[in-house]
Amino acid sequence: MSQAQSISNLCNQRAVAIKDRLATTNNCSKTVKVDKTDYVTQEAVILPVNTPDLLVEVGQLYACQAFLMEALKSKEKEMTNLRTEMFYYPIDAPQPDILDKPKELLPVDEQWGWDQLSDSEYSEYLEVEAYASHIGQFIHKKGKLTELREDLVRMPSIEWMTIKDGEKTPVIITKHHDKDKLDMMHEELSGKHREYEQRVNYYKAKVKNLVSDENARIQRENATMWNDYNTMQGAINAEHETNFKAWLNNRNQWLAEKEAEREQAIKDTAQLRIVVDGRFQSVIDMFMKKED
Repeated sequence: MSQAQSISNLCNQRAVAIKDRLATTNNCSKTVKVDKTDYVTQEAVILPVNTPDLLVEVGQLYACQAFLMEALKSKEKEMTNLRTEMFYYPIDAPQPDILDKPKELLPVDEQWGWDQLSDSEYSEYLEVEAYASHIGQFIHKKGKLTELREDLVRMPSIEWMTIKDGEKTPVIITKHHDKDKLDMMHEELSGKHREYEQRVNYYKAKVKNLVSDENARIQRENATMWNDYNTMQGAINAEHETNFKAWLNNRNQWLAEKEAEREQAIKDTAQLRIVVDGRFQSVIDMFMKKED
């Protein structure tokens, strides 16, 4: 290849020299006589007798140079292609399987707890809740029984009313409730209210416990589902890691073999010689002798 480059340069130099020789030709010489002395102002440069042959030679030289340059470019292109070739492993990397995440159970609310009561239980709750509510309204502060008891204690035996002209007339007050009886009624109703209120609280506590127990069960079940999911996904990930390492080792080995093939191909290409077309052989031989 170095010889090809050298011969290409020689072809160019030879062709340029011939072209320069032909470019300097003219049709006449010129002289001037000064004080009986002739001075040449333009020398005669006559076209060589073999001008047609020289022109053919210029064509041969440039054609040979073009042939050699194309051969050099072709080899350099092949070397560049070999050096920059990208290798793509034909087997895709294994992809891990992704399990669908478990669908968690949602927690229940208090309404769910009430729905767990039997019809009989819920009916009893409505009954005792109504009893406790209305008895409580009657006996508690600002209730009618409390009002009567308080009013009875403060009530006088007589009141005075102005009827006409500032004259006061006595109003006889006759009590039809007895304090002791009202107290006894309050005590009796308070006992009933406690009894009904306790039953109401029993059902409310039962509902809360049902909800708490169910939500605890749901949380345990969700935790079990996630534990099973993580266990299975972990096993899948471990298997994928093993498969990926095997794939990576095979890929690296394949790439190493390809690089070895590349280096051998570069070496073989570097040793290639130009096969000279017969029409350029005479020019090559002429310069090869000069090279030798």
